[in-house]
Parts: sequence; C-alpha cells; structure tokens
Amino acid sequence: MKIGIDARMYGSGFTGIGRYTYELIRHLAETDRENEYVVFMRKEEYESFQPPNERFSKVLADFPHYSFAEQTGFLKVLNQANLDLMHFCHFNAPVRYDKPYIVTIHDLTLSFFPGKKMNSWFRRFGYRLVLKTVTKKARKIIVVSENTKKDLQELFKVPSDKIQVIYNGVNPEFAEPSKTKKADLMKKLGLQKPYFLYTGVWRDHKNIVGMIKVFAELNEELGRQYNLVITGRHNPSYHEIPDAVKEMRLEEEVHLVGLVNEEDLRGLYQHALAYVFPSYYEGFGLPPLEAMQCGTPVVASNKSAIPEICGEGNALFFDPYNIADMKAKMKIIATDPSVRQRLVNRGFERVKAFDWGKMAEEVLSVYQSTESK
Repeated sequence: MKIGIDARMYGSGFTGIGRYTYELIRHLAETDRENEYVVFMRKEEYESFQPPNERFSKVLADFPHYSFAEQTGFLKVLNQANLDLMHFCHFNAPVRYDKPYIVTIHDLTLSFFPGKKMNSWFRRFGYRLVLKTVTKKARKIIVVSENTKKDLQELFKVPSDKIQVIYNGVNPEFAEPSKTKKADLMKKLGLQKPYFLYTGVWRDHKNIVGMIKVFAELNEELGRQYNLVITGRHNPSYHEIPDAVKEMRLEEEVHLVGLVNEEDLRGLYQHALAYVFPSYYEGFGLPPLEAMQCGTPVVASNKSAIPEICGEGNALFFDPYNIADMKAKMKIIATDPSVRQRLVNRGFERVKAFDWGKMAEEVLSVYQSTESK
C-alpha cells in the first residue's frame, strides 16, 4: 500500500503527539518492508527531516492546525498524493477527505476543558464538527487508553468495535544515566535544594497553579527545604502560572525553566526528589512513565487515564480537586525514603509494558486489516 502519515505535529515541539508521530515513523521504517510511506510535514520539520529509507518520501504540507487552510489546502495536497490509506495522527483532518483513512485520537481534553482555545461558539462548533465527521468516516480509530475509548463512546457514540486501544511507548533512553552532572544542572537552573518536578505544556486542565499552591503550603510546613521545577514553554495565554509564583513570592522556590533539551530533561527527571502530575484530565500521560523510566518516584492525580497508565501501586495517587489530599501525598513522598524506593522499584517494572516498537507493530496491523476491507 501507499500510506500517508500526517506528521505536521512531528518533533519535540508538540510534546506527546510529536513524540508519537516521531516514534511511529522511526519504528515503521525499521519493521515494515512492504508498504510505501508519504510523510506530510510543516516547513521547519520538512527541511530538516531525512526520509529513513527509500520507501519513505516527504511532502510539504505547511498548513496550520485547526485552520481553514487545513480544510482546503491540505485536502488538495492529500488528494494529489493518491494514497491507498491515510493515517491522521491527530483528529484535525480535512472533513471532506473521502479516501480511506484511520485516525489516532489521543484525548478529548477540549470536550471537558475547552480553556482558552475554545473561546468562541464558532471554535467549539468547528471542533465538534471535525471530531464527529472524522470519527464517522474513519475506517478505524486508534486511541491510546481505555479511558479515551470510553470518552469517545460516551460523547460521540462511536461503536466499540471501531476503536482499538494501542498504548504509547516510553523512550528507553530515559533509563540511561544523564551526562549532565547533578551539581552542574542545579547550578545551570539556579536550584539550591531537593526539588519536585513537573514537565509538560501549560494549560488549565494541567492544574499547575493548584500544584504551586499546594507546594507553597507544604514547603512552609516543612521549613522551606524544597524547590519546585516546572518545565514547558512560557505560554503568554496562561499567565496565571508566573502570576501565581509572583503573587505568592515564590521566585526563590519555584523555578520556571522553560523548554529544556533532552539531555537536561533526563537529568531533571533522574535527580528529582519526585515527579508530580496534578492533571484533571489526560488521555494517556507520558511524563509519569518517563519519570519511572528514570528511576524517579511519581505522585499523581487519580483522574481520567492516569491510574490506568501508571498502574495500581506504582504511584501515590491523590484527588487533584482536594488540596489536603494532594499535600498529604506530596508530604509522604518527600519525607519517607522507603515509600520513594518502593515506587522506584515498581516504576521500573511498570514501564516494561510500554514499548514504541510494539506500538508501531500494532498500528501496522491496523493498516493491514484496513487494506482487506
């Protein structure tokens, strides 16, 4: 078959979906010897991407996500490619594309937490229209958790047999010791104390401000022994995070370090006291698994897909709507070395269940099953 892959979110800049697309292409190139692939990319990634072998080619598709150009210009490019099958790695597909395709839906965050992205009735209407159309027309829908499957069935009435759960993987490189020494990393980022870590994008449903407030209370209670490190691009649309740090006078304790390179990120995970994941909603939740791979204990929200992915007994779970519960669990992980070590040991075992190569093999099976229809 000639298979297209929508890689407009390819790369680290789009966090979870970018990683998913990168790993899918990398592993398909290693395992599939039969099919031909056409990779559609935005300008920046298109210029730097080298097709991994002769069965892969790239096509410039510099159309912004959730735009009118995506629905018109991208549609034209796709039709010209004359594909046997198209794989949209996110739900934002041209609704008038009528050739066979599958779609991966990572989460339905915007259905539950529209935030500032869905700030008008027109945007909300467009989001529901695209999702409803794409899920109806797709030959098969891949989701990354049972929780997302449940959400899709409840909100969009998608038949169960049309949905296949295929878990994401974890990058094995996180298990390798970071080349960045702890002292050098602490100095580079201005850290003086053991630290809790959060990594990821800045959005309302991530509950980052709630985490900062809980940390402030806990740190005061424990004699200001700790720092909190928050990575992620400084998003001017979500000014609440730096505002909270400033209002609570936590500039010396809470460090907003921005996007960090892969090596420093691995070092941050490996040297952290604990990783905190306070989200109200996740379709999968890759960062806790990355922390486990690094040998870092995890304290996490008990909502949506997070308990499913972390697994029972492999993290300390809290109710993200309950400040007292969140603080109590962070206190346990800060003050009880035996709990930390138990979670580290269990985390190493848990991450063995998540493999990018296995993910790509299962996606390839979906491609092959679609061909026979």
